[in-house]
Amino acid sequence: MFYYVSKIAWFFTTPSNLLISLILLGLILSLFKRMRRLGIGLSLAFTLATVALGLLPIATYVLLPLEERFPAFHDDGRPVDGIILLGGAVEASDSKALGSIVANEAAERVLDTIQLAHRYPKARILISSGAGTVFRDGATEAPIIADYFKTIGIDPARILIEDRSRTTAENAAYSQELVKPREGERWLLVTSAWHMPRAVGVFEKAAFPVTPYPVDFRTARGLRTHLPFASLSEGLRRLDIGTKEWVGLIGYYATGRTARLFPGPQDSAGGSASR
Repeated sequence: MFYYVSKIAWFFTTPSNLLISLILLGLILSLFKRMRRLGIGLSLAFTLATVALGLLPIATYVLLPLEERFPAFHDDGRPVDGIILLGGAVEASDSKALGSIVANEAAERVLDTIQLAHRYPKARILISSGAGTVFRDGATEAPIIADYFKTIGIDPARILIEDRSRTTAENAAYSQELVKPREGERWLLVTSAWHMPRAVGVFEKAAFPVTPYPVDFRTARGLRTHLPFASLSEGLRRLDIGTKEWVGLIGYYATGRTARLFPGPQDSAGGSASR
């Protein structure tokens, strides 16, 4: 129930969807004589808000604390027993329809996992991702990625598939159930930098110690942090991502899926090593 409620609620409260809905509400109200002034004012106010939120670097400020929470992975020479790739980088339905892997803007999750697979040739590779949609069409991401890995020469014997999960919490629970990690094993967790705090939090809750390997950074550093976006769509897209992640952190903490509101390096097996 939590899964379906969260998906439906988020659809209506996604910043970009909400802004457009409020603009349309204002236009509808302006059709009524008594509410024309209110409707026009509402539409104008939220149109300006959409432009400001889309162009100004507000989305960067929302994402930055998430992406800076865990430092880049540093290879300290310790052996790696496994690599966990969280889904979200491949469009399962499109890949299934086209018969070829279709990656999205989070493709670095897959690319870096391939690099790690070659760097640590003895490590097992766990791909954790089911169908994270309300209306399932039978397409799951993990088997598609696994098949792709096999075509580029990664030994199938190394690959583990977890394709039941629909949420980050289920990623952790089902991965722990499948792997049953032994004490002292080191597993790298590969996911987007902005998603890493919540991911580490649920793996820690599931008693599966992981070492963060953040990828897919969406923010720059230095003066570039304060630069405006080149298009409204780019800024709004990043605002949607950042807002969803903060809401997810609050929701997971409130429902007991994580032990801390904002999981940090102290909650992972990797400590706070930086590059």
